[in-house]
Amino acid sequence: MLRRVSSLVGRAAVRPRSVHTEAKLKELGIELPTPKAPLGNFVMTVRTGNLLYTSGHLPTSLEGETTTGKVGQELNEEEAQEAARKVAIQLIASIKKDLGDLDRVTRIVKLVGFVNCTDGFAGQPKVVNGASDLFAEVFGERGVHSRSAVGTNALPMNVPVEIEAIVEFDDSRKKGDDDWTVLKRP
Repeated sequence: MLRRVSSLVGRAAVRPRSVHTEAKLKELGIELPTPKAPLGNFVMTVRTGNLLYTSGHLPTSLEGETTTGKVGQELNEEEAQEAARKVAIQLIASIKKDLGDLDRVTRIVKLVGFVNCTDGFAGQPKVVNGASDLFAEVFGERGVHSRSAVGTNALPMNVPVEIEAIVEFDDSRKKGDDDWTVLKRP
């Protein structure tokens, strides 16, 4: 696995211009949800230069159900990994909402994953792999990223995992000059 990732990273500078990220999502059977407004006084994405920073996203299904529970107590490692995959889908939806076109993504630079777990649980990297693996599946070499996976004793709404991302994008095809939308809180 490390060899494969290393070889992808080494070739990251050579990016095909005609990528079809939406087709890959369809091939994987992934339907993107409509991103929801944040529940606090913040925005879900912020652009600076050609970088897009996301706020932490939670594991919510397309139907709007949020996965809850502490890993090592209510959820096992595999269930938490699936929750991390749901978070990745939410992140991709927010990235698309902000950029308009997922083919503008030139690199998923970094993920930071927080895992709500019991004191003795040490599988945080395996949990966050649920998101990392999906980014690699969807974006190919552009989806291979650096990452942190941190254990914590609580997360908002008692979710098992929260993940934020830093994304590099092609700003030669701008959606608008510093175009971003502040979603109003309910």
